[in-house]
Amino acid sequence: MRSPSLVGRAHLLTALRHHWPEYLMEAWGIAMILVSAGLFASLLEHPGLPLRALVPDPTARTVLLGVWVGLTIIGLVYSPWGQQSGAHFNPAVTVSFLRLGKVARTDAAWYVLAQFSGGTLAVLLMAAALGEVFTAPPVRYIVTVPGHAGLSGAFAAEFAIAFAVMAAILRLMNSARWSRFTGLAIGGLIALAIPLAAPISGMSINPARTFASAFAGGVWTGGWLYFVAPVLGMLSAVEAYRRLGGPTVRMCAKLDHPLHKRCIHCGHEPPPRGAVGSEETP
Repeated sequence: MRSPSLVGRAHLLTALRHHWPEYLMEAWGIAMILVSAGLFASLLEHPGLPLRALVPDPTARTVLLGVWVGLTIIGLVYSPWGQQSGAHFNPAVTVSFLRLGKVARTDAAWYVLAQFSGGTLAVLLMAAALGEVFTAPPVRYIVTVPGHAGLSGAFAAEFAIAFAVMAAILRLMNSARWSRFTGLAIGGLIALAIPLAAPISGMSINPARTFASAFAGGVWTGGWLYFVAPVLGMLSAVEAYRRLGGPTVRMCAKLDHPLHKRCIHCGHEPPPRGAVGSEETP
């Protein structure tokens, strides 16, 4: 009889062999979020660049950053690769879908590894390419650290926003009418949350995003809360939704689910090219 560890390793390797494109897409997605946020934050905040002089108000700059990141997320959710992987780009999202039984454990493990790896590689490459424009204060690897409200305030902010984001995902994805707008809603929520939460927590709600910047910059201030609060907040939204009797039958682990992309989560295979309805959403 094979040992449980060998069986688990075999399952992981089998999943990797069949689903590696989706894992790479997850790594690419979070990398693009960090590259987009890092580049725009550098342009906005570095005192030697003209955009900071054009937008002298720090609150206005944070609002602009929020809009930019929100638009980036929307674009990634509805991109061909985001439509195929499901556009989690966040371990807390993946763990929440795992709790709902919408993601296999092997896929969840590879997704989380891909998210941490993709984000970290992106920040390291930006540091090498941009130098002190990205690594020196005030940008400082776009690290997320507690703000004026301290650890408790940062924890509360991360928990509350993570809860709100997952609650919106659950509500929209289980609606035949509104599911196609899930990506727009999440991008909009992130755009609103960044100027509100950035002074309090740095606005992460993504353990892989925080780890990437902390690892590259060596700044781990309050690092534990960025791993605990987002996961706890999203899982709490899942439990609240389930206890209130929210349906999950229609739901898949994709923020956008077009029928022309395969789905490793629900097993959907795209119809033959040119078939009627191949562009519809279930």
